[in-house]
Amino acid sequence: MRANSIGVMPDRSRLYARASLLALITIYYNVGEGLASVLLGLNDESMSLFGVGLDSFVEVVSGIGIWHMIRRIRNNGEENLDRFEQRALRITGAAFYVLTAGLVLTSIIDLYRGHKPESTFWGIVISVISIVSMSALSRAKVSLGKNMNSQAILADAACTRACLQLSVVLLIASVGYKLTGIGGLDSIGAIVIGGLCYREGREAFEKANRGRLLCTCVGACEKSEGKS
Repeated sequence: MRANSIGVMPDRSRLYARASLLALITIYYNVGEGLASVLLGLNDESMSLFGVGLDSFVEVVSGIGIWHMIRRIRNNGEENLDRFEQRALRITGAAFYVLTAGLVLTSIIDLYRGHKPESTFWGIVISVISIVSMSALSRAKVSLGKNMNSQAILADAACTRACLQLSVVLLIASVGYKLTGIGGLDSIGAIVIGGLCYREGREAFEKANRGRLLCTCVGACEKSEGKS
């Protein structure tokens, strides 16, 4: 029985180090992807590629929030875990809402104007790279979030998964435009991206407002709702 307990008990310091590393990978990768996507999106006048670039910067905000949360927990212990996690969740959610508003508004204007992108070549290239990298990063974060029983890290994994979904939308919109020449596909793709961002932002706030999380030393976690 004792051996089983030791087997189940995670090495918290090792898990926190891994969480910090994944957060830093998220930050640096998405800074590079975000800059490339925004600049190439502006150059090609591709709203969907530009939107994915902005989403990359939301990933950066989320990664910074998680990295800061892990740093604060390691310095202060786990007694303030809920407060740090809720703050990280709200940062992620707010960033998603800002991104949603900007994408939807700009895309509707582009649809009204009948705007067409100059090219979607870079949209195809970046979306394929992003799909591969975000798939691996999302799986790593989900595994870590479950091991640590951390809603904030799982929300960050959802943020990465949303980035993966956005890349799939970008790929479909970019290939669709290249095959058909229908400019509206790019704007519609950007609106879909905005809708996915709104969903992820709402879920992050729901988790932040759900209530205090009671976590045991073996990683079991439940919502504190009070006794009825």
